[in-house]
Amino acid sequence: MDFEFSDAEKAFAKEVEAFLDQHATPDVADVCRENMAQIVDTPERRAFMKKLAAKGWIGMSWPREFGGQEKEGVYEYILNESLARRGAPQIGKGAGIIGKTLIRHGSEKLKREFLPQIINAEIEFAVGYSEPQAGSDAANIQLKADRVEGGWMLNGQKTWTTSAHFADWYWVGARTNPEAPKHDGISLFLIPMDHRGLDVRAMPTIGNEITNEVFFNDVFVPEEYIVGEEGRGFRYISEALDLERFTMFTFAPIEQKLEELIEYVRTAERDGEALREDPCTRQKIAQLATQAEVARVLGFKFLAAAQTVGAKPPTIEASEYKLFATHLSQRIANAMLDLAGTGAQLRVHTEGAPMRGRPDMSYRYSVIDTIGGGASEIQKNIIARRKLGLPKNF
Repeated sequence: MDFEFSDAEKAFAKEVEAFLDQHATPDVADVCRENMAQIVDTPERRAFMKKLAAKGWIGMSWPREFGGQEKEGVYEYILNESLARRGAPQIGKGAGIIGKTLIRHGSEKLKREFLPQIINAEIEFAVGYSEPQAGSDAANIQLKADRVEGGWMLNGQKTWTTSAHFADWYWVGARTNPEAPKHDGISLFLIPMDHRGLDVRAMPTIGNEITNEVFFNDVFVPEEYIVGEEGRGFRYISEALDLERFTMFTFAPIEQKLEELIEYVRTAERDGEALREDPCTRQKIAQLATQAEVARVLGFKFLAAAQTVGAKPPTIEASEYKLFATHLSQRIANAMLDLAGTGAQLRVHTEGAPMRGRPDMSYRYSVIDTIGGGASEIQKNIIARRKLGLPKNF
């Protein structure tokens, strides 16, 4: 595997950086905003995404027949990592998750309706898998979808739906056949967020982010807004989660926080002694720097496995990267707190706070990263069963 970018890829990275120098203004980009909170939740951020779309950078890896350029996934990787490093909104759910799943499995109607809106940055999505009794066990979805004339009637509840308070459409898994085995009775739907019968209730989190509960009360979905085949929704959700585990958990913010910690250690003192001279501190920084390189390589490993245009996302590589990267983020947050001392309890952007107040926010938010997109325990199970060949109840 070649870990170096080609000349063309390096040139593209420079072009992206020049674009961000011009357009990643403070009302759009905040490096202190944690990774999954880098979403398109304001008019200014929507306008920024329209500028990205005008450059032709959204959906670059899509087939040309759907408006893409059939570029290798490394170009999307370079773009997304550059956005994340600046704290700017990322290409995220639309191009990276919903769009690619529709290309593989959506009807011609859904492709015609949604793909142009995605690639032109005209639409935002919320993703509804989790429920009170179906978090990590996504196959346990109980949101009820009853067949009625012309479509389906949905009743029940979703929880932990980030983006539901500002998204345009809802990408939702529901149980269409309660008699089938739990993996086979789920279907996937697209629903407008302003649909009558949808009730969105905010849920503030420990990481200072808003997620949501969403209640369904006789929400009618026309037949043409079911994604792919009825009863195969769990398979589509699994593919989309593989994309989410890589697309939504970028490496650049992890690296950037480590760099900020290293810069703090270079100049900080503890009891009149330079912190950089402390052997325990030096050992900790060396360990984190080594682990950061491991995370970077795991990301490249996913890219290498996903190079074929239109291919199914590589499940094992996605789980390996997500598991290691999110726990590394936690370890960096812990080190930031430990090394900054009592000042680490100051909130982000507090004047005089060590590292701009990032230790507190990073510590609280890194918990969310290990849960979103499938909890760490799920990633371990995937690796154990699909890579190591261990039995299901091992």
